[in-house]
Amino acid sequence: MSIATLLAPERIRIDVDAKSKKRALEQLSVLLAAGDEDLSSAKVFDALLARERLGSTGLGFGIAIPHARYSDAREARAACIRLSEPVDFDAIDREPIDFVVGLLVPDAAIDEHIQTLADLAGLLSESSMREALRAADDEHCILRIMNGGDGHDHGVA
Repeated sequence: MSIATLLAPERIRIDVDAKSKKRALEQLSVLLAAGDEDLSSAKVFDALLARERLGSTGLGFGIAIPHARYSDAREARAACIRLSEPVDFDAIDREPIDFVVGLLVPDAAIDEHIQTLADLAGLLSESSMREALRAADDEHCILRIMNGGDGHDHGVA
């Protein structure tokens, strides 16, 4: 599944102030639940935190992809936050995290969940992608970059 179908500008925030992994997950939960009356940000947070307890979703290079399956989700959705200051996320390389992409999928979407995670991890493993996301001016720019554009034109797509 394309990130374009999962991510929307209203679920992207830049320069987010989160002093801890838990606070970053709370902020991400609010964005993941936004715009869907069937989703509770508190329950989304609990699902992300439960998954995180199984092992850190910090990929390294300052990137984390917290994810969870959630029974009340009707469709897969993603959210992004770029932190104003990196936080410890227990990442595999022990480096702090400054860019977080959250993924929420319906319980039954196991294959979609795994494939989307693999696609996101591949995308975010590219150093040029990470550099572009960190340099992005606004949410629309981040969305264009995540969708394969360079993000350098500043008009709304």
